[in-house]
Amino acid sequence: MKYLFYFSFFLISFGVSAQNLLPDVALKTLDGTNTSLSEASATQSLTIISLWATWCVPCIKELDAISEVYQDWQDETNVSLIAVSIDDARTVKRVKPMINGKGWDYTILLDTNNDVKRALGAATVPLTILVKDGVIVYRHSGYAPGAEDELYEEILAQAD
Repeated sequence: MKYLFYFSFFLISFGVSAQNLLPDVALKTLDGTNTSLSEASATQSLTIISLWATWCVPCIKELDAISEVYQDWQDETNVSLIAVSIDDARTVKRVKPMINGKGWDYTILLDTNNDVKRALGAATVPLTILVKDGVIVYRHSGYAPGAEDELYEEILAQAD
């Protein structure tokens, strides 16, 4: 009975920690190259991943707000941002023109099948997560002005 308790505790604690790992989901770059979420985030120890769509006004507002301070964030903390578009096959053609028009200096990946959205259990977008060494350390859904300040505070706490 004692071993059953320890085994159950181990399984429960493993399940909780496994949920915090960044899922390794296949994605495409804007030029059609295959990559994965873990491969794209492996170059930095601290990575912001933002799920967004061209039709999502709060998503665009969030990425615009971050864009204004992104260079400072990179200089101070060496953080990188990966913007994962969840636009489907009908709307994905709008992604590249929007990126070019906005001038966002982010890595852009395409998730036309919503595999990342499902793997992260995202009910809505925008969904912003902060990943440190492959582990999700912060998660925020939705956007209101000033949410980027909360994200930056978390970046600073994790960068130490």
